[in-house]
Order: sequence, then structure tokens, then C-alpha cells
Amino acid sequence: MEFEAQLLQQLEIEKDREIINRRPVRIDPARIRRRVWLNNLLQRVFSLSTAFAIAVLAILFYQIISQSIGWLDWQFLSSNLSIFPEKAGIWGAIVGSIGLILIVIPVTIVLGVSTAIYLEEYATEGRLRDFIRINLSNLASVPSVIFGLLGLSLFGRILHLGSSILAGGLTLSLMVLPIIVVSAQEAIRAVPGFLRDGSYAMGASKWTTIWKVVLPIALPGILTGSILSVSRAIGETAPLVVLGIPALIMRVPTSVMDDFTALPIQIYYWTLDSVLTREYANLASATIVVLLLVLFLMNSIAIIIRNKFQKSY
Repeated sequence: MEFEAQLLQQLEIEKDREIINRRPVRIDPARIRRRVWLNNLLQRVFSLSTAFAIAVLAILFYQIISQSIGWLDWQFLSSNLSIFPEKAGIWGAIVGSIGLILIVIPVTIVLGVSTAIYLEEYATEGRLRDFIRINLSNLASVPSVIFGLLGLSLFGRILHLGSSILAGGLTLSLMVLPIIVVSAQEAIRAVPGFLRDGSYAMGASKWTTIWKVVLPIALPGILTGSILSVSRAIGETAPLVVLGIPALIMRVPTSVMDDFTALPIQIYYWTLDSVLTREYANLASATIVVLLLVLFLMNSIAIIIRNKFQKSY
């Protein structure tokens, strides 16, 4: 009896499905017109927003380039800072920015890629892995000024590094490290599994497979994410301001323990000083052009690496 009851219930369900499927589809012309109108309206709004942003950016570029004409020359690039605008240069800021890059790149790549390899290849599913992933995602969205406070407390005061290049480089490394870890994870995760299986079938160990198979294939994605993250670190001002990086240093730093200034810091303070002396606005514009050229060069290198070494499987 129970079997017959279940069979009858199943037959009734099948009949209901057939009835539903046979119902004609009702088309509401008024609803379709409203959706088309809303779609066209949103397209116009987004187009106007994009055009407005491009127009503002173009005006900003024009103002910066026009103000830098006559100030951006070899003397400006090779001279040290000065209290006189006509004699001021950014050679010390360039050296300081290069020093930051030389610290940020090895620290972030070694720690970031190692963390990504552990999370993707060695860590098992569990609370620890989920905890690390959640915190990496949260750290990637933390404002840069918070990392400046962390660098000031940890590197500046606890480790007594002060406002040296080492303290600034480690602070910026902490800021971009979560981004590099996430990008390296995505690059490693994109490596096809059959390549790993083929390596294991040939008798290779897990580390040999990672070193000889996974990393070479994931390298373009890792390098692209690393270069873009370093580009962001070069253009950051807030962490260095909080760290207490001075604006006017006459001598060029010669070691990682020396005080320094950087291009974003110099732009920031020259912009503030332009209220009193208009020539500082020209110096800030010329420095912005130099910084933009550096960022454009690094982003171009990232694109070239991605296009040249990227393979599809």
C-alpha cells in the first residue's frame, strides 16, 4: 500500500509538471519597455561618468605638463634639494625611491611567493588555512595610513630604525605583501593539474614538481602582480608621512640606515609649500611627471612579461 501511494504521488507530481510546462508564456510589453528604458538610461549615465572622469584626468595632465615645462631638465634630475626653487633638484629623492624598491622587491617576492606556495600546495583544508586567507583578504583592503602607523610603532620605535630607508621599505613591504600573496595564489592555482600529475608520474617529488613545473608556468602571473604591487608602493605617500620621513635632506643617502626622502614625499611637501611660493608648484609638477614615467615604465614591463611568457594549456 505504501508503495502504491508513493507511486500515485509521483504520478501527480509529473502531471503537475506537464501542466506547468504547457502553460503559455505571457509577455508583458510594458515591463519590457521599462527594462529597455532603464538599460538605456544606465548606459548613458555610465558613459557620462566615464567621459567626465577622462575629461578631469586630461585637464589634470595638461596642467601638470604645462607647469613642468622649463623646470624638468637634467639639472633638475641631477641636483640635490635646496631651499631655493631655481636650484632645487630631486636626485636625493630618486636615490631614496630606488632604495625603497631594492628593499620592497626581495622582501615581498620571497615572503609573498613562499606564503602562496604553502597555502596552495602544502596547507590542508582547515581552520588555519581559512584564517590565513580571510586575514589576507582583509589586509589587502586596509588603508595605507594604518600600515604607516604599524611601521612607525614596529620598525621606527620598537626596532629603533627611525626614518631610515630600511624602515620605509619594510613598511611598504607590509602594505603590498597581501596583494602579492593573493596574485601569486591565483597564478599557482591556474597551473593545470595534469602537469603536476605528469611530473609525479615521472617520479618527481613534490618540491621538485613545484620548483621545476609549477613556478615556471606561474612566473608570468607572479611577476605581473609583483611589479604592479611595487608600482603602488612607489607612489604611496601616507605611510611615509606617518613614519616621519623628512622632506628636506641636502645629502644623498648612502646606506639603508640613512634618513631619506622619496618622490611622493617631495611632491606632497612641495605642493604644500606652493601656497607660499608659487615656484614650488612647478617643482611638484616636474616631479609628478618623473614619477608617472617611472610608473608607466614598470606597468609596461608587467604587460610585456605577461604577454611574452603567458601560455595557454
